[in-house]
Formats: sequence, structure tokens, C-alpha cells
Amino acid sequence: MGYILLSLLLVIAQSRTTTTNGSEEASTHSSYGSDSLNRTSFPPDFTFGTASAAYQYEGAANEGGRGPSIWDTFTHRYPGKIQDGSNGDVAIDSYHRYKGDVEIMKEMGLDAYRFSISWSRVLPRGKLSGGVNKEGIKYYNHLIDELLGKGIKPFVTLFHWDLPQALEDEYGGFLSPKVVDDFKGFAELCFKEFGDRVKHWITLNEPWSYSMSGYAVGSSAPGRCSSWLQLNCTGGDSSTEPYIVSHHELLAHATAVNLYKRKFSAKRNGVPIGAMGWC
Repeated sequence: MGYILLSLLLVIAQSRTTTTNGSEEASTHSSYGSDSLNRTSFPPDFTFGTASAAYQYEGAANEGGRGPSIWDTFTHRYPGKIQDGSNGDVAIDSYHRYKGDVEIMKEMGLDAYRFSISWSRVLPRGKLSGGVNKEGIKYYNHLIDELLGKGIKPFVTLFHWDLPQALEDEYGGFLSPKVVDDFKGFAELCFKEFGDRVKHWITLNEPWSYSMSGYAVGSSAPGRCSSWLQLNCTGGDSSTEPYIVSHHELLAHATAVNLYKRKFSAKRNGVPIGAMGWC
């Protein structure tokens, strides 16, 4: 892409202050010293940004028409899998506090923000035939517009491991080739709704980590692995499932990229405008 996206993985929650009435709000004052890393530390053509994942940041797990994802199931049904027993029900509440979060990014001089779209927030049942959640679309439109209004480029990840639980229940999620078509439908919805403003897309976040952690050792959702590992997994076969999942991830990635190139990538002098890849 000609860019280097620096993912600082900021803990924006630490930039909260408490008001006199006891509620929290995003701080409007920078707490970073003059010797901190900032925009002037890099050349002009360097993209200085930060990144997040929907399940880790948004919260509002049961609000706005969102359906459950495999991470909701994983953290609630198997709390011992999470070191401190926490979950993403509230997280840092960026669903409600996104304006304050974007303001912090602006104060820091960031050029870009990479965030993921919660598949189950826009498609609660995981597929187009199950209905589109307009409240979810509205939230991401507001977030994108807020970023652009502050001069921050949105970099959007389609899948950051939070598969809709409905697809896991129906056919085993990424263990089934059916997920490829449903991912295509999800991607097409996002391209249609947000592609007029979003020009940088990531199909899958760390696909190897998803297949390894979720299906080989069971440390991440959906928590599958072979019983002989004695890791208290939810079932599975560590010798085959990571490879099956990886195969379907590759197919889903290729299908989404092909769709984008054919239908959504505008061209100038024959050269595509916008970028597509995975992280």
C-alpha cells in the first residue's frame, strides 16, 4: 500500500477521567510528555496510527440489535479460559464513547485508526438472509464519519475472530465451506455501506493465530482442540481442524478480494484506488 501502519494498541480506557458526578468520560487533555512518541517522530509519508478489535473495544454486547459471537459464548461459558475471568460485555465502551476516543486520537496526532466491524452487529444471524441490523450499520457510519471529520483515515478489518455464534451453531463456522459464501455476503454489505469513505480494507486479522489458538490449542474462541492435550477444550481435533479452518480462511479472503476488485474498487488511469489485504 505504500504505507506502514503503526499499531500502538493504545489502551484508551486509561485516558478516562471521572467527573464530579462519578461518571466516566474521555479525557480531553493529553497526558503525554514532550519526549513521547508523536507524529513528528516520523517522516511525512509515514502513517501514524493505532488499532483495535470490536470485541475488545466496543462493549454494548447486548445493545443495538447485536447478535452473540463465538467470543461471547467463549468468555461466558468457559470463564476459566480467560486469565482474569473478564469478558467483552462492556470492554472500554467505545460503542457509546467513540467520539471521545476519536478526540484522543486527534490530540495525539494520529493519521489512521484500524478497527474491526463486528460481523454479528451488522448481521446478527451471520448471513444476509437473516436480516441486516440497521442500528449496527448506523454505528459504524457514525464512527467512520467522526474519524474523517478529525482527519483520521479509517482502516477496516472485516474479521477479527468474532464469528457470529449463529454460524457456529448452524454448521461449525470456519470448519465448513459454507462460511465462504456467508463471509462474502458480509464483506459485500460492508463494501456497499462504507466503501464510499473507507479505502483501506483488511479481510482477516492474523488468520494463523485464529486457526492455531481456536482449533489447535483451544486458548481462543471457539476453544477447540484434541482431548489428549488435556486443555479442557470444547471438542475438536488438533491434527486436522487448524488446516481445515486455514483453508476456508484462504478461500474467504480470496473471495472477498475478488469481489472488491470486480465491483467496488474504483480505478484511475487503470490503477485501483483503495487497498485490500490481510493482517
